[in-house]
Amino acid sequence: MQDAYIVTSLRTPGCRRSKGAFKDTRPEDLLSHILNAAVERTPNLEKKDVSDIMIGCSFPEAEQGLNIGRIVSQIAGFPEAVPGATVNRFCSSGIEAISISAMRIMAGWSDIAIGGGVESMTYVPMGGNLPRPHPEYTKLNADLYTSMGITAENVAQRYKISREDQDEFAYNSQMKAAKAMKEKLYTEIVPTPAVKFIQNPDGTFKKETFLQDFDDGIRPTTTVEGLNKLNPVFAAGGSVTAGNSSQTTDGAAAAVLMSGDMVKKLGIKPIAKIKAYAVVGCRADEMGVGPRYAIPKALEMAGLSINDIGLFEINEAFASQALYCIRELGIDMEKVNIHGGAIALGHPLGCTGAKLCATLLANMQAKGVKYGVESMCIGGGMGAAAVFEMVE
Repeated sequence: MQDAYIVTSLRTPGCRRSKGAFKDTRPEDLLSHILNAAVERTPNLEKKDVSDIMIGCSFPEAEQGLNIGRIVSQIAGFPEAVPGATVNRFCSSGIEAISISAMRIMAGWSDIAIGGGVESMTYVPMGGNLPRPHPEYTKLNADLYTSMGITAENVAQRYKISREDQDEFAYNSQMKAAKAMKEKLYTEIVPTPAVKFIQNPDGTFKKETFLQDFDDGIRPTTTVEGLNKLNPVFAAGGSVTAGNSSQTTDGAAAAVLMSGDMVKKLGIKPIAKIKAYAVVGCRADEMGVGPRYAIPKALEMAGLSINDIGLFEINEAFASQALYCIRELGIDMEKVNIHGGAIALGHPLGCTGAKLCATLLANMQAKGVKYGVESMCIGGGMGAAAVFEMVE
């Protein structure tokens, strides 16, 4: 079995749902832009040479429906012969798409593939436009449809994650992100065209385009005291607030993967190779514990231990679940989300797995780290983790 190398990994900024820079920008436009950027930044790569495009999306309906992986490949100008597909594993959809692309290469079925993710939480709301849980099954196992916020409360209560610790974790996420933005450390971001509509004096609207080059959900003025004053939003007397939860966000990300032979043929120095990807199931009503089980499974597959990993990107769906997983696994907090996480930067659902890949690889390059891990919990009671090895 041959190795699968990531040669390019990029993302758009993450922008706040309904309030941010991408609120009027369709998901197809975000995704087509990042696909084109990924090809343009890969030396000697032509679109016709890509064998498949796999795109993660958590709610593939409405503007994100009709197989957005295929539709956007055409919008982005790939030849008709280049196919595309959409994959959904909720919060890990982006890394699922990358891993499927990697597996095709490892199996010898492809030499060049693209994996990525997209989510516009402005256009398609959390839960989709018409959720319809199974009426009989919900009587047997309603937990499968539990609100993500309630699962975060369950983790906090069952595993004694205090409100104070959650707010401190959230504060640190914001401060790390603010520092990284100020110092221009998000080198994986591609400036992305965004749309806005301006009202004319006669009441009509005109469409204008501008470039967005930063994550607009970061709050540099955040204080622990301010976070402490926020009310719980999912349970009376609870500890999970808007301030210690991930932001709902719009964004897209993409990675170009190649076989070893193709890397040599095109004269490209790859960034990293994928060592392992693991998914696990867990109780649906505490889905946030997923990384606690997925990370050890992925590390065992890769023949590594926690101590071998130089950097982690663990999705901050909620401070309660991220803290629980970090503590249970004994991970050094200095290695986790060094430039902030989803509490500050947002969690654009189906995009997040590809977004974290881009961030992790950029940070591994900057820090000279050999091994890195990305992981996230997944709605419905799952966890996912991927291990990357930097190419010397």
